[in-house]
Amino acid sequence: MQVLNEITNVARRKMRLSWMETHHFLSMVRTFLRVRPLTVEIHETGLTLAEWHGFSTWDAMVVAAALHADCDTLWSEDMHDGMVLGGRLRIVNPFK
Repeated sequence: MQVLNEITNVARRKMRLSWMETHHFLSMVRTFLRVRPLTVEIHETGLTLAEWHGFSTWDAMVVAAALHADCDTLWSEDMHDGMVLGGRLRIVNPFK
């Protein structure tokens, strides 16, 4: 959910898509993703990550969600490229 929220923000603010275009774009993106609900556990993990690693709260929640979903790669243009968390999740800047 955190990533879909960020996509929505970028679509509206940076790409200047209309709400109709944004809904269409999100529907398309969701066909490629397995969407998981936010939980208290993800929230608690995110708070810990923010405290320990200095992530913004928003970024920490995205990282926490990726860890709880057992992802091995998290693409981000503005987090710590190459950082490995939990011994398995690598943050990768796809634009480098």
